[in-house]
Amino acid sequence: MKTKIFCDTADYKTIKFFNNKSYVDGFTTNPSLMKLAGARNYKNYSLKILKVCNKKSISFEVFADNSKDMLKQAYEINSWGKNVYVKIPVVNSQGIFTGSIIKELSDKGIKLNITAVYTFEQTKKIYKSLNKKTKSIISIFAGRMADKGKDPLPIFKKSISLTKKNKNIEILWASTREAYNYTQAKQINCNIITMPPKVINQINGFGKSFKSMTLDTVKGFLSDSNKSRFSL
Repeated sequence: MKTKIFCDTADYKTIKFFNNKSYVDGFTTNPSLMKLAGARNYKNYSLKILKVCNKKSISFEVFADNSKDMLKQAYEINSWGKNVYVKIPVVNSQGIFTGSIIKELSDKGIKLNITAVYTFEQTKKIYKSLNKKTKSIISIFAGRMADKGKDPLPIFKKSISLTKKNKNIEILWASTREAYNYTQAKQINCNIITMPPKVINQINGFGKSFKSMTLDTVKGFLSDSNKSRFSL
């Protein structure tokens, strides 16, 4: 099974660039990435992105914190394009599970990307709330788990096992930290991995021999020492 590569960015020029690359299957954004990209008006900026990305999957996240407004934003975001996935956090800022929101939207055929997932228990609750006939993504934050000394692989393996019989529900490896995470995601048959542009570019270097890696490293050190005119 192929592990699809999504680019994790909200930068317009970056999305325009990778949208033309066959090895990138889609995009993921979030409010933090939108802020980083300099978005002033959330809707206008999103629609600008959709002018260059109107076929590949792209996720836009709601930023409201209560059920009524989250639903209102979700319906609005969904109307922007057929390739749009509406990102819903698994809980709001008070830690309340968004299951009722997930169920309503999923039952109406709205494609969802449920985000900020850290446990298999959360995956189970999300899976139960989703309409199995509607395309949906469950985003598990591997990198942020690893940053705190926690192994994400057991959670991914259980989640993939739970959803593997349903082709409409996909597990996404989120918060990627290094290129090797792509190999890990493929090894466990994870449906999707989303990566920042820098890490996607690093994948192009896969297959390089250890010998050539050693030479490149030593040459790099030598070049920098020469440029700095170091002497003892």
